[in-house]
Amino acid sequence: MWDDAKQLNAIAGGLALVAFALLLWGSISWAARQPSFEFREVVVTGTLVRADPAQLELIVRRELSGTFFTMNLETARASVAKLPWVRSVALRRQWPQRLEMTIEEHVPFGRWNDTALVDTLGGVFAADYEGVLPQFAGPPERAGEIADRYREATATLAPLGLAVDAVRLSARGGWQITASGPSSRLVIELGREEPSARLERFVAAYERTIGALARAGTSIEHVDLRYRNGFAARVPGFREKTRKKA
Repeated sequence: MWDDAKQLNAIAGGLALVAFALLLWGSISWAARQPSFEFREVVVTGTLVRADPAQLELIVRRELSGTFFTMNLETARASVAKLPWVRSVALRRQWPQRLEMTIEEHVPFGRWNDTALVDTLGGVFAADYEGVLPQFAGPPERAGEIADRYREATATLAPLGLAVDAVRLSARGGWQITASGPSSRLVIELGREEPSARLERFVAAYERTIGALARAGTSIEHVDLRYRNGFAARVPGFREKTRKKA
């Protein structure tokens, strides 16, 4: 081989090409890390309603590192997404030193199991909120379904002047709704089967049953709709008489 000039020239040419490629790669890597390519401007599009701008600025200064070429956008996005009220984050580079950040916030819709909040899209998140919200409870993976049940029950009960305060879904799939009217609170047991149809039948019969009792001065606090052809109402203070043995 050492006597073959053509083979030696080919090897030398290959080594020179590899050396040139390494030199080029090193030069590009060096240039990409230069301060002249660092982000000088971070622009947040949209209006932040509840996310704290001071916390956002702190995250940008502490955790968003790298230049236009070297910043890992997925890592940067995950850092911003950890902030309370931030639902989603999109990042886009703009040549040469600008980073555009689009933030979508959670919109609070209900309280979740006394520990968190539910947004309008059915997502569960943790944040501080002092406003009045309905109470949702149930398995975490069904938060969106519970939010939809709240919307449906609110529309169904509105003609009766009842506002939904709470929706609960048991581990076995049973639905319970708590609603309030002008003077009383009503717990409605829907059960697992056909909850929408059961609630509609209750509304249709309300005026001649629960409504009639209310007009007569008897306020019902609990109804059980888990019956095929009717429902049961619990009258406050009523005690069933115990039958005496003969």
